[in-house]
Amino acid sequence: MAEWEIKKTLGQCVGTGREFDIDEEYFAALVKTDEGLVRQDFCAEYWDEAKPQVYCFWKTKMPNPQEKKKIFVNDEMLMAFFDRLATETDVDKVNFRFVLTLILMRKRKLKYDTCRIEDGQEIWTLKVTAQDRTADVVNPHLSEDQIEGLSNQMGQILQTDFED
Repeated sequence: MAEWEIKKTLGQCVGTGREFDIDEEYFAALVKTDEGLVRQDFCAEYWDEAKPQVYCFWKTKMPNPQEKKKIFVNDEMLMAFFDRLATETDVDKVNFRFVLTLILMRKRKLKYDTCRIEDGQEIWTLKVTAQDRTADVVNPHLSEDQIEGLSNQMGQILQTDFED
């Protein structure tokens, strides 16, 4: 399994090189490169003008280093990311989606329903809480270390800690 090296923000726009001001809103994005998915940050002006091609993105703001960090990840954003990864077949993305599934199950946004074997893969069917739909997820049979590593990388990407 390939390792993801998703770094925290460098505090500047990759398009202009300008440093973000404290509390300035900007766009954080995952961009497909030859090395895999890489995080890049864009100021609002560059984002609106250049419309960079990204895999996915979220809006955030530059924290004040003097203030205690507020940790909050919107569950709707996590579900949107989960849905976005539904058709991916790349091993890293399948693994990432599985770990996201475990997180969403712990948050009670997904509930395990059934399991089946299809083309040699174990497929979980999950009920989406408060919605009249199900979702299928490949269980890649990751080790505990792999799950922990991906959880840490997800926390870095989303700038949060997934602990309760």
